[in-house]
Amino acid sequence: MVQPLGYLKESASQTAGPYVHIGCTPNFAGIEGVFDTDLGSGPLYNDKTKGERITVRGFVFDGSGTPLKDALIEIWQADADGLYNSPSETRGSADPNFLGWGRTPGDMATGEFVFETIKPGKVPFKGGRWMAPHITFWVVARGINIGLQTRMYFPEEEEANAADPILGRIEHRVRVPTLIAKKDGNTYTFNIHLQGENETVFFDI
Repeated sequence: MVQPLGYLKESASQTAGPYVHIGCTPNFAGIEGVFDTDLGSGPLYNDKTKGERITVRGFVFDGSGTPLKDALIEIWQADADGLYNSPSETRGSADPNFLGWGRTPGDMATGEFVFETIKPGKVPFKGGRWMAPHITFWVVARGINIGLQTRMYFPEEEEANAADPILGRIEHRVRVPTLIAKKDGNTYTFNIHLQGENETVFFDI
């Protein structure tokens, strides 16, 4: 006799906030003693790290153009040679002095986020093609049920950006600039727009 299957009911969805900071950045939220420092905070490099030191800063804007003050942002990226600090990296050993990952909340007063990192190298894609240097962003905040994924590309990498297989798949070409940072010296400004006329391209991954 076939045994009936007892299916579980789907749990109700819940937004990431306002408790995401308590779990991910307890020191920032005023809860001390969990970690000496919040995981992912501070520079992603040390004095032995290879590569060009850069600062990445920006805001997460809602549909009205108002900066969010409760967003939490994470970044992932390759090192200066295009290698990831990951067990799944099979092409070689990534720079042991580079974290490759960072996390920060937006400033409580202004909403601005800041990362101190290095400029990444190119990374391979299928079919022998290469992806332009880029940094992957993950964004959560109140009202966002699923974390949003996007990328930041570098404006001076025009040739690499033109050949990038991901940028090349964006159908509406007028939206490509939403993934290109603005450069001023060693500082790159990358603003993320959740909605509206300048809505950033997000990826379903």
